[in-house]
Formats: sequence, C-alpha cells, structure tokens
Amino acid sequence: METMAATPRDLLTRWCDLLRRCQAEDAPDPAPYGEDLLGRWAEPQRRYHTADHLAAVLGRAEELSGHAADPDAVLLAAWFHDAVYRPDRSGNEERSARLAERALPEAGVPQALTAEVARLVRLTTAHDPAPGDPNGEVLCDADLAVLAGDPAGYAAYAAAVREEYGFVPDEAFRTGRAAVLEQLLALPQLFRTPLGHERWERTARRNLTTELELLFAAPGR
Repeated sequence: METMAATPRDLLTRWCDLLRRCQAEDAPDPAPYGEDLLGRWAEPQRRYHTADHLAAVLGRAEELSGHAADPDAVLLAAWFHDAVYRPDRSGNEERSARLAERALPEAGVPQALTAEVARLVRLTTAHDPAPGDPNGEVLCDADLAVLAGDPAGYAAYAAAVREEYGFVPDEAFRTGRAAVLEQLLALPQLFRTPLGHERWERTARRNLTTELELLFAAPGR
C-alpha cells in the first residue's frame, strides 16, 4: 500500500504549489519551508516515517479529497503530521503541531487555516476523529492506509517500524506494539470515509490481527 514514492524535487514542487494556494499576498518564497520539512522527513532515525510515507499519505489524501471540507488543510497537515519524529520520545504529534503553528504564519498562511492544520496533526495521535469531522477523517484514513497493504507490503511496513525502535528490547517492543495494535482494533472503524472504509477496512483488520497473533507467538511469550 505504501508505494507512492516521490523524489525530493517532486515533493518540493508539490509543496510549493500547495503553499502558494494557501498564502496571503506578498508572502515569502515557499521553497525554504518545504526544504526544511523535507530535511526533517529525511532524518537518519527514520525507517518507516520517511519521505516515502509522506508521499503515500499525500497521495491517499488526494484520493479521498472529495470527502474533505478543506482539502488543502488536509494536505498541509499531511506535510506536518510526522515532521517531528523521534522514536525514543513521546509527544511527536504535539511537537509537529507546534511546528506547524510556528512555521505556517511565518510563511504567510492565515491564522484560521494554521489552526485547522495543527488540529488535524494532533488527531493523528489516536486516529479517532469525531463524527462530522471530514477533514480529520480524510487525514486519519490517509495515514492508516498502509495497514491495508498486501502481505509483503504490510510485512515491510512492520519491519520498518521495528527498525525505528531497534533500541527497544524484543519483549518490551512486543508489549508496546501489541498495545498499539489492540488500540487500533478496538476502534469501531479504522477508516471513516466511505471510500476508505470500503477499500481498506477488512484487509487492514486482517493484517493487524495477524501481526498481533505473530507477536504473541514469538519465542519467549
């Protein structure tokens, strides 16, 4: 599922086009802000939360854009949703939202749009948007779409997540990862948009359940 790779140049072009649509007149050049974000997405501690993941989320958000109240707000939130990412720290979503709150006004984005972007970024902590929140539904569905990959794709995703947490001992990782999977499976719906639910819900739940079973079947359990 996570197949929408793009070159840094392609991503920078997409960022500049998006920001220009959202900026006030006489706003600064959007390119330096995009370059800063791309530098963050390329940090060496990342194995799954990379520019390839960013490109995939942007692509899924565009596929689901007909459901959004403000598609550009969703795309901006996709750019920021894991812009701050340290696997050894909690609160990455909050730090990413605060980055958006600092950077977007400086880049000429109106305050109301900045606030919506930050709100959406914070939603990716639990991926549980409230009913009647189409922007939140689109962003969360786009971020979780990787869960509906084919067996090889899902296995690659799970392996990349484990690499990001390579500093965590196996037993502690299994316990923590199982808690994440159980939290996701406990959601009444993983995907809230009609298109996302139809395309991805069943496969994603099967993948999550399989990974959870494998975790509990691991040696030492």
